[in-house]
Amino acid sequence: MSKENDELLKLKSYVQISKYREKTLKSIGDDVKIPTNIAKDSGIRTNHISKVLSELKNKEIVECINEEARKGRLYRLTDTGKEVLDTIKDSEED
Repeated sequence: MSKENDELLKLKSYVQISKYREKTLKSIGDDVKIPTNIAKDSGIRTNHISKVLSELKNKEIVECINEEARKGRLYRLTDTGKEVLDTIKDSEED
């Protein structure tokens, strides 16, 4: 296995350890969403979503595309985030 693969597996495990992180990733998917919508989709309280988003952002799994906004910040998965989500979905299909 390559180093790149190892990193992906570590991130996958990091996301799967927390149901909140996993639900947040699945909620965003291929979309761009504000935290309120992620909270509605995933059934997680908005204050938890903010914490989860900042954790995922630190790991470069999600990115905020309008950092300067105080409200209505838009989040999307990074390329890495999409790969992580794909590996999670693949392992669920087995």
